Amino acid sequence: MFESSLFDEKSFYGKFTKDLLEAKSEVIIESPFVTVDRVGSLGSIFEKLAENKIKTCIITRIPELHVGKMQQQAEGAIHYFETIGIQVFVSQNNHHRKLAIIDRQILWEGSLNILSQNNSREIMRRINSDYHAQDMFNFLELGKFVE
Repeated sequence: MFESSLFDEKSFYGKFTKDLLEAKSEVIIESPFVTVDRVGSLGSIFEKLAENKIKTCIITRIPELHVGKMQQQAEGAIHYFETIGIQVFVSQNNHHRKLAIIDRQILWEGSLNILSQNNSREIMRRINSDYHAQDMFNFLELGKFVE
């Protein structure tokens, strides 16, 4: 049995932030776009994860795949993560997945770019299930990024 809940762009960040603050060992976030503003709004949480030695991995597009200001935004956000000790993997293909896996227990998936969302209408599903979280981890072969 597992628990599943739906969130929109207004309700997502409150619950997601709570999940991040309760992480015990690992956070994986796939977000093709990253912006300084959105990452900054979550900055204190990411700093706390790093401080508490929670293994945190961000997977995003290589900045050169972005155009204009979005490239600068991506470069700035990636630099911030690296500065505080959070591992960033950049993808050179047409990366477009939006998801997070927390402690291989909680799976967030949907249309919302977690690290860049600003003013678009989105949906995210939160599934509390070690089976579903591990299934996604295995399906995406995330073991090549995270031990």
